[in-house]
Amino acid sequence: MLSLISALQSNGGEVHFVSAAVKGDHSVDLSALGVCAQQVALNCDSFDDYIGELRPELVIFDRFLMEEQFAWRVDRTCPEAVRILDSEDLHCLRQARHQALKQNRPLSRQDLVGELALREIAAIWRCDLTLVISEFEMALLQNTYGVPADLLHYLPLLSNFKAEQAAQWLPYEARQHCVVVGNFRHAPNWDAVQYLRSEIWPLIRRQLPRVECHIYGAYPPPKALQLHSDKLGFLVKGWADDADAVVEKARLCLAPLRFGAGQKGKLVAAMECGTPSVTTTIGAEAMHGDLAWNGSIIADSEQLAANFAAEAAALYQDPDRWATAQQQGRAILLRRFQADDYLPQFTRRVADLRQDVTGHRQKHFNGLMLRHHTIKSHQYMSQWIAAKNKDA
Repeated sequence: MLSLISALQSNGGEVHFVSAAVKGDHSVDLSALGVCAQQVALNCDSFDDYIGELRPELVIFDRFLMEEQFAWRVDRTCPEAVRILDSEDLHCLRQARHQALKQNRPLSRQDLVGELALREIAAIWRCDLTLVISEFEMALLQNTYGVPADLLHYLPLLSNFKAEQAAQWLPYEARQHCVVVGNFRHAPNWDAVQYLRSEIWPLIRRQLPRVECHIYGAYPPPKALQLHSDKLGFLVKGWADDADAVVEKARLCLAPLRFGAGQKGKLVAAMECGTPSVTTTIGAEAMHGDLAWNGSIIADSEQLAANFAAEAAALYQDPDRWATAQQQGRAILLRRFQADDYLPQFTRRVADLRQDVTGHRQKHFNGLMLRHHTIKSHQYMSQWIAAKNKDA
C-alpha cells in the first residue's frame, strides 16, 4: 500500500487514504507522507457526501471486502472514476488451502469454487483493473476463473534495494539464532508458529542445542505467549519496533507456512537484510521464478517437519552454503522486486485506463452485468443497515 501511495504521488497525484478502521498504536503517520487521511463509517451515507465533494479520478479498494462495501457508493457518486482492486493476495485461494490442510488432504478444484471465490471473483469483474501480487495467481485467475488478462495487472511486492547495499550486510560469523516474523492475527502465520513450536523446533534444538528461535509479530494473543519456553530457546518476543534490526542480526529466517497465498513480505525483508531463509513451497511460491532460492525450500510431504529441521540445521552450520544463499537473495531482489521496474508499468496502465475507461468497461459485458445486479444487493443491504442505525 505504501508503494502504491508513493507511485501515485510521484506521478503528481494527491492521495487521500480513507479507512473505517480505528488507528492503532503502530499506525503509519500518513500525514508525514503528505497523505490526507480520512476516517469514515461503514454503512453510512456520510461517505457519499465525502466522496462527492472529493471527486477522485482514481479509487483503489484495499481487498475485495472494501470493494463490496464502498464500490456501489463510488459508482453512484463518481461513475467516471477509474476503479482498481488491490487484491493483496487471493483470499479464496488461501481459504481453500486452509480447508484442505484442516482435512489433511490435497487441494481440490471444488475447494476453489466456494462462496468466498464467488464474491472475490465478482469483485474483480466489477473493477476496471485488479492488481495481482503473484504470477501463480495471475495464471489461476485466467485459467481457472476465466478472468480476461486485460482486467489484471501483475504488481509484486516492491523493493528499493540496491546492489551496493549488500556490502553492508553482517557476515555469517556476526550473526546468531533464528528469527520468525509475522502478524499473529494472520492465520497462516499463527499456524506456522504453532507448527514450528510443536513439530520442527524440538528437532532443530536437538541438533543445535545453543541456538534460539526469536518470534516477533504484532498482536500476540495469550495462547501465543504461552508457547514461550526458555528451556527450549523458543522465545516469543511480540512486537518489534524495527523488524529489520532483528532480522539482520539473525543467521536464519524460518517460515514453515503450510497454507497461504500471494507473496511473503517477511521473506522479501529477509533478503533485503541478507538473511537466508528456510521455507515451504507455499512460502516461496511466486517469489523466485527460475532463480535459486536464498536458502532452502521444503516440499510438502509427510516428512515436512523432519526435512525442514534437517535443512535448517545444515544451512545454519555451513558458512559457505550460507554465504551462497545470501547472494542468491540479492539476485532475487534485483531481478524480481525492483520498484523502478514495476511502478512505471503500473502508472502507464492507469494512464491508459483513464483515457478511455468507458470503452474498457464496454468490452466486458460480464463486468457491467455484475456491477448492475450484484452491487444492488450490497447497496440495499447497506442502506437497510444505515436506516436501522438512524432509527436506533
